[in-house]
Amino acid sequence: MKLSEAPVIDPTARVKESVLGRYTEVGAHCHVNRSTLGDYSYCVEGTQIAYAEIGKFANIAANVRIYASKHPMQRASLHHFTYRSSWYFEGEADDAAFFEWRADNGIEIGHDTWIGHGAVIMPGVKVGHGAIIGSNAVVTKDVADFAIAVGVPAKPIRQRFPRPIADRLLALGWWDWSHDKLHQALPDFRALEIEAFLEKYE
Repeated sequence: MKLSEAPVIDPTARVKESVLGRYTEVGAHCHVNRSTLGDYSYCVEGTQIAYAEIGKFANIAANVRIYASKHPMQRASLHHFTYRSSWYFEGEADDAAFFEWRADNGIEIGHDTWIGHGAVIMPGVKVGHGAIIGSNAVVTKDVADFAIAVGVPAKPIRQRFPRPIADRLLALGWWDWSHDKLHQALPDFRALEIEAFLEKYE
């Protein structure tokens, strides 16, 4: 398969009220709702995304749930009928304010992230640039730039790079480079150690 500026959406996927960037892919049986998927990002089989702002170059594995979908715990009932009322009652409107409340508890995922198989990202969480979320982790709190977080609930186990290297990468912001520049730098992405890469492109 060859990707292009036009997003690739599997015929079995559902994308609703969302913005997909260039060179993006939405895989089989994925659902993307009221979200943004930045340039070069992809999600594969069975992933569900809602109310999320996802940066560029996000690598989202199968059966991930990035879903700011809270139920109204403060009400007498948690059930759909209180906010998806049109499904149940003739002439009744849905509760628009409730859906806006959900959107206000959205999820933010930075650039160049890796979300492992089966991970769950909870409402209101921010995952920083370059972070890695381990398989089957449940992320209930923010994850710092370039941190690796695993477990239930997810906790950081280490940083990918020392802080000075991470700061230099953030300042470089290679994820904002043009497609042509990315292509030209491809051999260096493949071969250079991180400090040599930074020294060459800073």
